[in-house]
Parts: sequence; structure tokens; C-alpha cells
Amino acid sequence: MGNKAIKLELIEWVANLEDDATLNYLKIVKESTNKQDDDWWNLLSDQEKSGIYRGLRDVDAGKVVAHEDVKTKYGL
Repeated sequence: MGNKAIKLELIEWVANLEDDATLNYLKIVKESTNKQDDDWWNLLSDQEKSGIYRGLRDVDAGKVVAHEDVKTKYGL
């Protein structure tokens, strides 16, 4: 199936869609693809950025635990 056929199929599906949750999700997807110039980093709050920086400092300081070690410790 070519792109044009897929688009037409999706248009018909969306036109007949009654599910508000799906419509809202599709709207979010549409809006997010329109902001391709925005770097995701710029969309983070200062608190989120601070948490990421804190995590990176922990990694640099060796304050990390291997995933396998955590799984073993908790019997996963």
C-alpha cells in the first residue's frame, strides 16, 4: 500500500472516529510534529533539567549500580 492510499485510509478512519481519547492523542501527535524546530531539552522545566544534571554528576562520581546487580538484589 502506497503512502497516498495509507493517508486516504487514515483520513476516512479519523473522520468516522468517535473515541475522544484517541482524537485527543492524535491531536497531541499532530501538534508535536509541528514543533520539529524545538529541541526537547528546551521543553523541559528547570527542575527536570536539574534532575538530569544531578544524575549525570552521580554517574561521573561513580555513584551508580549496575542493572544486573539491582535485579539480583531484588530477585528479578
